[in-house]
Amino acid sequence: MNIEAPWPDLEEAEQRVHLMQTKLHRWAISDPDRRFSDLHNLVYDPAFLVVAWNRVRGNRGARTAGVDRVQPRSIGSGAGELLTKLRADLKAQAFTPNRVREKAIPKASGKVRRLGIPTATDRVVQASLKLVLEPIFEADFKPCSYGFRPRRRAQDAIAEIFYLGTRTYEWVLDADIKACFDEISHPALMDRLRRRVGDRRVLTLVKAYLKVGILTEEGHHRQTITGTPQGGILSPLLANIALSVLDEHFSTRWEELGPEWQRQKHRRRGGAVARLVRYADDCVPRTRKAWSMTA
Repeated sequence: MNIEAPWPDLEEAEQRVHLMQTKLHRWAISDPDRRFSDLHNLVYDPAFLVVAWNRVRGNRGARTAGVDRVQPRSIGSGAGELLTKLRADLKAQAFTPNRVREKAIPKASGKVRRLGIPTATDRVVQASLKLVLEPIFEADFKPCSYGFRPRRRAQDAIAEIFYLGTRTYEWVLDADIKACFDEISHPALMDRLRRRVGDRRVLTLVKAYLKVGILTEEGHHRQTITGTPQGGILSPLLANIALSVLDEHFSTRWEELGPEWQRQKHRRRGGAVARLVRYADDCVPRTRKAWSMTA
């Protein structure tokens, strides 16, 4: 990557980003009620943009173009110019996201998954936003959530399901949230973001991505009243933030039962003891008794 000064090289940029992420995560853990009010400057920080660009260009979707018809991997020596303009626009709060390009992907079931493909520039901004927001919200996410999280994978969720099966959690409810990425409530999601983010500039930028709209394969413009486009770099994190309310519900119910002897007493009285394993919008509540889920 050919990026001129004052842009740091990738190694230096990754070190700086890691250091800042560590601080954000530590601050979020030490104060669960803290709202971060000065995050916007990190989104356009040179180190964050360099790391974001490296991830975008190295992603397997880098050969796919958005509405601008520009493939990230086709950007060679022009990366420096792209990031310089992008940083200036973000700093001046003059940046405006582009519509996402819709791409229908056939599923094995015969159904279609509709992806929303952002432009190369929007992918860089989303990647930078994720670098800033993820360490903060990771401090709040519950252990039962496995999808699209650092150092967690589907195999870990499967292992947890098998483990619970050996601990007499014999009843299983396999649930999938229908059209989760398409139906997420924007007001509800923004409310959960505001619990941790007090920087209005960042909130405005995230909201702009939620409302940016879709260019369909037929060439029509479709508004995005709900949801976050599946295919965007930021979307999995936003989905986890929205769905964390489900994790918190199950965790609260579990904690209310108290220690093991109280849970055993609860079961003898006919009550259910349930644990949740969630991978994105796929949920597997396991219980020691047949039950009905109320949220």
